[in-house]
Order: sequence, then structure tokens, then C-alpha cells
Amino acid sequence: MAFLELDQLSAFYGKAQALHNVSLSVASGEIIAIVGANGAGKSTLLDSIMGLTRVTGQIRLEEKSLIGLSAAGIVRSGVGYAPERFNLFPYMTVRDNLLVGAYTARNNVSDNIAVVHKLFPRLQERANQETSTQSGGERQMVSLGRALMTSPRLLLVDEPTIGLAPKVCNEIAVALKRMRDELGATIVITEQNANFAMTLAERLYVLESGVVKAEGTVDELRNDERLTAAYFGH
Repeated sequence: MAFLELDQLSAFYGKAQALHNVSLSVASGEIIAIVGANGAGKSTLLDSIMGLTRVTGQIRLEEKSLIGLSAAGIVRSGVGYAPERFNLFPYMTVRDNLLVGAYTARNNVSDNIAVVHKLFPRLQERANQETSTQSGGERQMVSLGRALMTSPRLLLVDEPTIGLAPKVCNEIAVALKRMRDELGATIVITEQNANFAMTLAERLYVLESGVVKAEGTVDELRNDERLTAAYFGH
């Protein structure tokens, strides 16, 4: 049984179609990556799981449909979302940004903040710092930490390495693996950085212009010309 399953999912912004009959499945405890160039539809796919776009097809979490639920209802179902770090509140402190993520889990705030601080000690040290003054890597940590404030079973992470130095990318990869290994989270990331995705994920889906062009394990796709074509058009 798939933990998360998308079946013939199409997504629309007004009359424009952004995803075309996308099907994928994720096993419990797995890390998968959706890779592709800018504009491939990666963020739209995550937004669709969160109920933020108009869709046709099916989205099922542990065989229960998420279609028609509000974003808050989807979070209550066990889904956490870390959009690009630029979605933080820049003039709020690190702690207050984390508390925003706890709006559906107010009874577990102290426990969940402790979990975030264990993963990212730097956020505890800088709890009262405004996120507008932080580095890109620190803001990414806040984004991930905010998504963890509801103890999600499924974590969606949009472009975790965009604009980050290789050393910081490695720190993010280590943190994501700990979220899976220590917290039991199933993780779906989107990435333009295929090399990063291959060091982190067990399986890849290659997305191009809203269509899945290839899927498979890292070893199966490492030298696949369809991965190159998704980025360079040949």
C-alpha cells in the first residue's frame, strides 16, 4: 500500500494547465525527489497536494482522499509543507515564525520546538533574531522547522537548496535524513539540483512541462538521457 499516491493528477491556474495526468507513489518512510528545470511544475505539484490549486484526478494519503480538504485540514491529516524559505515572515523572530507553524497543534508547541531545536541548534541560539537578518541557510532551517511544528507524517519540501552553498546543502541533507530516521517522516522534495537529489532520495521522478518524463531509482536514472533532456531540452 502506498503511503502517498497521486493518480492522474492535473492542476490548473485559471484556464492554464500546469500539471498533466501526473501519477506517482511514495512508500512510508521513503524519501523521493521531483526533479526538473525551473517552470517544470514542481512547486505546483506540492501546492496541489496541499489543496492550493484546482485539480482533477486523485491525491490519497494512506488511501484517504485529500481532494476537497482545506489546507488546514490537510495539515491536520499529517502533512507538513516547507515552501521556499522566502515564504517566511521577515520581520518576525525565528521563534514567532516557528509558532506560526503550530496553529493546528497548539497543545504540542513546547515538545515540537524542542524537536526543532534538537535538529537545528542554531535556531535555539537565534530564537529572537528576525529572519530578515539571517543567512539563506538559516532561513531554510526556519522553513523546515516551521513545517515540523505539527509533527507531520508526510513532509513536503520545495527547493531546499536553492541559492545555498554546497556546505549548507550538505547540512540540509543531513537534517532531512534525520527527520526520516529519527522522526519517522516520509519526505517528498522538489529540486533543480539533480546531484543533490541523487545524494538524498531513493527514487526520482523527472518532471518536464508538467509531465512525468521518467521515474526510477537513482541508479536507474543517473545516466538516463531523459534526465538531461528535462534540464537542457535535448
